[in-house]
Amino acid sequence: MPYRIGTGFDIHRLEPGRKLILAGLEIPYEKGLLGHSDGDVIVHAVADAILGAAASGDIGAWFPDTAKETKDMYSLDMLPQIMAKLGTAYTIVNIDVNCIAERPKLSPHRDAMRGNLAKAFGIGLDQVSVKFRTHERLGDIGAGNAIAAQAVVLLETKTKKSEVGSRESE
Repeated sequence: MPYRIGTGFDIHRLEPGRKLILAGLEIPYEKGLLGHSDGDVIVHAVADAILGAAASGDIGAWFPDTAKETKDMYSLDMLPQIMAKLGTAYTIVNIDVNCIAERPKLSPHRDAMRGNLAKAFGIGLDQVSVKFRTHERLGDIGAGNAIAAQAVVLLETKTKKSEVGSRESE
């Protein structure tokens, strides 16, 4: 198979006293995402999409929320680590992210978020899409209590899967 598709999803509750970090960018807001790391739902969704496409586990296996090394980790640093472990077996064709948040308004930060993701992977800005949706005031997201993200990634296969490492086999 020359191409592999992966999907990812993440959601975190918003809490006062935390920084709001999305796609590695600090967004001015009175709440931030609660998590063992910085809670960056965009990065977490993208990481899971890549790992899924490569059939190489999930973000919890690679960066456990029980490990002290991952406590308060800047999630954007996870992405180069994942790609380094996958080696030259795959290249990213494109990344498509959908971030769902009632508040704050995120579209003014789109270009910076796309740039952060592209830089983390060493790919072009034209290979990264970040979109935003509200949740129409429904559920925890609609009430402004949480933010979620979905990601789809297309990888081009360069080598056979058996040549690629997986955290599950370590």
